[in-house]
Amino acid sequence: MPCRAIHISGTHPMRVTLFVPCFIDSLYPNVGMSMVRVLEHLGHSVEFPEEQTCCGQPPFNSGYWDEARAVASKQLDVFKNAEIILSGSGSCGAMFKVFYPELFHGHDREAEAKALSAKTWEFSEFLVNKLGVKDVGARFDGKATFHDGCHGLRELGTKHAPRELLSHVKGLELVEMSEAETCCGFGGTFAVKYPQISTAMAEVKCNSICETKADFVISNDSSCLMQIGGWLDRNIGSVKCLHLAEVLASR
Repeated sequence: MPCRAIHISGTHPMRVTLFVPCFIDSLYPNVGMSMVRVLEHLGHSVEFPEEQTCCGQPPFNSGYWDEARAVASKQLDVFKNAEIILSGSGSCGAMFKVFYPELFHGHDREAEAKALSAKTWEFSEFLVNKLGVKDVGARFDGKATFHDGCHGLRELGTKHAPRELLSHVKGLELVEMSEAETCCGFGGTFAVKYPQISTAMAEVKCNSICETKADFVISNDSSCLMQIGGWLDRNIGSVKCLHLAEVLASR
């Protein structure tokens, strides 16, 4: 039986448009669906434009800015009429919010890129800092630690919001690892170009996770969890990876 939608005091129902990164859409669709469940539980309407594509970060990071601009222009069209754009990825969210204005600086669509940037939110930041929500009524039994993705932490400044939300999840014990802010080694094309360095960085991160004796590692970036989960599955096997939205959608 579905949960009854609730309205948080001081907020009004909003129309939220989801930007779902490629790897979430293809590999971790439950993350996007969990975001929808949380938002609808809070009384907001959610839209998902099927025309959306890659944000253009791979060519942008590789120095192919003309090609990245061609991909990003599609997103300017798709999300033009959105009131709020919500990303379930600190990495791709940072591309919209931080790097689009840089990518389109001096170009005809610079104003559109800045407008899109201004209405883009990372999932946890939107809940805590825009809606003022700290407790979404979730319950998740287990011991977990949290990984800070580089783009979310360093480009968007996302640190407090996910922990605030997790602190109100009933049944969850959250323990901090010593290397919480250390890069997992994925970095998109970095992991492809420098696989040995990437693997060594993942080992440092995952050893820190294991030191906490946690059963789960949670992050607000599935690309990091893909890297971390790959190392853990091959070497430990007992620690599971979850996106923040999946935990918050648990009842």
